[in-house]
Amino acid sequence: MSADAKPAPVEAKFWTPGVMVLSAFMMVGFFFVVARYIGGLGAVTNLDNSYPWGLWIGVDVATGVALAAGGFTTAALAHLFGRHNYEAITRPALLTAMLGYTIVALGLAIDVGRTWAMWHPIIYWQTNSVLFEVAVCVMIYLQVLYIEFIPIVVERFRGKVDLPGRLWVFEKPIEWLLKLVDRVLGKVMWIFIILGVVLSCMHQSSLGSLMLIAPTKLHPLWYTPILPLLFLVSAIGVGYPMVVFETTIATSSLKLENEMELLTPLTRITIFVLGIYMCLKVGDIIARGAYVYLFDGTTQSNAFLVEMIGGVIIPWIMLLIKRVRSSRPVLFVACALIIFGVIINRVNVFVVGYQPPFAQSSYFPAIGEMAVTAALIAGVMFLYRLFITIFPVLSARRQEVSS
Repeated sequence: MSADAKPAPVEAKFWTPGVMVLSAFMMVGFFFVVARYIGGLGAVTNLDNSYPWGLWIGVDVATGVALAAGGFTTAALAHLFGRHNYEAITRPALLTAMLGYTIVALGLAIDVGRTWAMWHPIIYWQTNSVLFEVAVCVMIYLQVLYIEFIPIVVERFRGKVDLPGRLWVFEKPIEWLLKLVDRVLGKVMWIFIILGVVLSCMHQSSLGSLMLIAPTKLHPLWYTPILPLLFLVSAIGVGYPMVVFETTIATSSLKLENEMELLTPLTRITIFVLGIYMCLKVGDIIARGAYVYLFDGTTQSNAFLVEMIGGVIIPWIMLLIKRVRSSRPVLFVACALIIFGVIINRVNVFVVGYQPPFAQSSYFPAIGEMAVTAALIAGVMFLYRLFITIFPVLSARRQEVSS
């Protein structure tokens, strides 16, 4: 694949068996969402006053926000730091971020008890609230992502507007509008790129700040004053592995040329960022004396060891080896482990490590919670497949079949 290859819609059959399976997950999840709005949160979840949030916040929101970090990390690398050779993977990263944050918003709408009041932070400002800062940043950043995707939509339809029947009279106005949007956004897009990077850094760290107000409820292995910094660094660290992960799956399933000449050097940055994150985690555990909980055999200690060993230490060591970075399947495994580590970290902080002192029972997600989470993940994958077949997102060409 050439780094300067022109992005184009993927010519492939859409309704494959995999897409049908995703549709089935979405339909099942939709059933539970309807049940949630008819019978309330108690009808489909195991949430109560002691555990006001669970799987939907830990995975659908906190994890979704972290895994969508590839959008701002690649945008910063390609546009702010001038590494324009990475622009070929910026569009798919942007698409993943846009879809990811859209699903995060849907997940919040399902989880919030009074969904109809979600607009209140826009009008009623609570500037001392971390949740207010997260809400505002996510809302604005989602709009920024939509704006950043507009040039891709314009590129797809500009000069190709062909309306049926009497609607032809709108063709020229639409073409004029597309040209105007393209010209205006071309001059001001740098503002939205910078805004996107700043907003992402703010709310990635603020999700960690959210747990600082619960020192008696969060397990000592995760409660730390530098939790906001850890959330930010881990989000930056998982940004490029997420790009490798999604690009490898897309190019493999669609039989496109791999992009190893871009992905391999990209992971060198991950070595540095993941190394910083690992040092921060280890140093923090030692400085606070929380290492005494590491081997006490509890669910929390075991979960922490899995998070650190399987999701940080092993993939970091793997990326240090040049042959790993040059091998497509092994690099994919290393990046998948990093993603796994971030997922486990967010679940540990918001679910496993969250221990209300007066809870009369422990929390375990209900079938409805798991079904809705699976449906939202399936929705991201479904929409990603749909968008790359309609819009010029991917730059990789079809693999040449040797006779």
